[in-house]
Amino acid sequence: MDFALAPEDQKFADELRAWLDSHLPPFLEKEVIDDEARLSGDASQKRRAAWQRELNTDRWAAIHWPEEFGGRAATASQRVLASQIMAEYRTPGMFNTNGLWQIGPMIITWGTDEQKDRWLPSILEADDHWCQGFSEPQAGNDLSNLRTMAILEPDSGDYIVNGQKIWISTAHIAKWGLFLMRTDPTAIERGAKHEGITAFIIDMKTPGIECRPIRDMAGEEMFNEVFFTDARIPANCRLGGEGEGWNVAMGTLGFERVGIAGQLSLLGADLRAMVEVARTVNPDALDDPSIQDRIARCWTEIELARLLSLRALSRIIKGEKPWPEVQFAKLSWSSLAQSLSELAVDMLGPAGALTRGGPDAVDRGKWSRLYSFQRYSSIGGGSTEVQKDIIADRAIKLPGRSRAS
Repeated sequence: MDFALAPEDQKFADELRAWLDSHLPPFLEKEVIDDEARLSGDASQKRRAAWQRELNTDRWAAIHWPEEFGGRAATASQRVLASQIMAEYRTPGMFNTNGLWQIGPMIITWGTDEQKDRWLPSILEADDHWCQGFSEPQAGNDLSNLRTMAILEPDSGDYIVNGQKIWISTAHIAKWGLFLMRTDPTAIERGAKHEGITAFIIDMKTPGIECRPIRDMAGEEMFNEVFFTDARIPANCRLGGEGEGWNVAMGTLGFERVGIAGQLSLLGADLRAMVEVARTVNPDALDDPSIQDRIARCWTEIELARLLSLRALSRIIKGEKPWPEVQFAKLSWSSLAQSLSELAVDMLGPAGALTRGGPDAVDRGKWSRLYSFQRYSSIGGGSTEVQKDIIADRAIKLPGRSRAS
């Protein structure tokens, strides 16, 4: 593979760096918060919204959207490049990550002109927060097993929704959400689970919808259970045709998988940052041979995962399916995220146990929080077990276990 940037990609990178050099320092001086480590905190969300609006002033918020909708029509390679540069500059997070990277493109692809006019501006301008509701108690690892029902009521033209979703990130602060519902009650019984699934854009304030935040082991409430009890969803909130929800879902997950390369860039930036912090807080740790070995291993694994993600990217550019490289990259990200968080608290020594809120907490307790929070990476973006099954079945082609065994 030729790792040299194409002229258009180099121009893209230079323009983004110049913009960040000009806009990021004054933003950071103005937008200082005390609870940056708490992703679900109000101050953190306001800062993220302000940063997204700053990016959107020059079309840097949704770079992969078509230009006519406020984007830059960035290629897959430019998306990865932007993620690497943002990680290098340690920019604030985005307010509408789901809306920008996954839901917006699906509205552009599947939505009517009226739906695009209605929802895309609010995503771009950070006016409304968005969530994505796929997983259910019986449909976590097997999305096609979802059972939340949306039945069309002929007289009103509304869909009546009943059921439950779970692990829905930021649903409690979202105004809108992209949800998958089963509109064919017979599909599972017929052995056609992928059929009869429909996508809807749902107003989270609709009567009959209840969000119950789940307090996680990091002490935050970012994930939610969402309950539907005779909730009425207008037919004009359906995204795509009835029964086309599986194709919509695969599109959103495709954007999420490409985003793994960006997550790997963040891990590399985290490794550099935690070493710098250790030099200040606990410099003796860096003389420990075992710590040195772990730093070297993590750096090597991050570089290998980065190369693997670039290989997947080359497949995407060629129009090929990016697997099993994407599955391998996802597994690498999950493992590395947890290894790095463990390394961080070990390097910080006693200071690594100080949590958010304490006056002496290092980086507002970021590293101790990540130690707990990164356990989610075994599930987020596709659970580890399922990714291993896909690799075993499609890549390595291992023989299946016989029923007798």
